[in-house]
Formats: sequence, C-alpha cells, structure tokens
Amino acid sequence: MEELAYRDDVKNIPQSDKSHLANDFKRAYQLLINEWLDYMRYLKESYPFLFHLVMRTNPFDRSASITVK
Repeated sequence: MEELAYRDDVKNIPQSDKSHLANDFKRAYQLLINEWLDYMRYLKESYPFLFHLVMRTNPFDRSASITVK
C-alpha cells in the first residue's frame, strides 16, 4: 500500500515497475492463501459450523453461495 501511495499515477508506470509490483502482489497473495488455509483447518477442527459457512462463501470459488444445498 505504501509503495502505491508514493506513485502519482499508478495507471502510467513503466513496465519495470509493473513487473516489480506484480511480484510483490504475488508474494503477498501466496502468504495470504497459506494463512487462509491454516484458518480453515482451525475452523474445521474447532468450529465445524463456522467452517461450513465459510466454505459456502469461499472467496476462491466464484460459484460459492451462502445457500445451503
């Protein structure tokens, strides 16, 4: 966030900066996925009812639905 805040216009940055930022986002996303998976394991073991709710609203599943099927 800080790095983006220093840029006047993020739509017009050099390709080298775009590549650098893409790598930063990729690293952050991979870490977030690992944290999310750990959290899902915790919920499944400790709070299965919440685990099922989260699975129905899974951010990695575009067809996820809150509706119990």
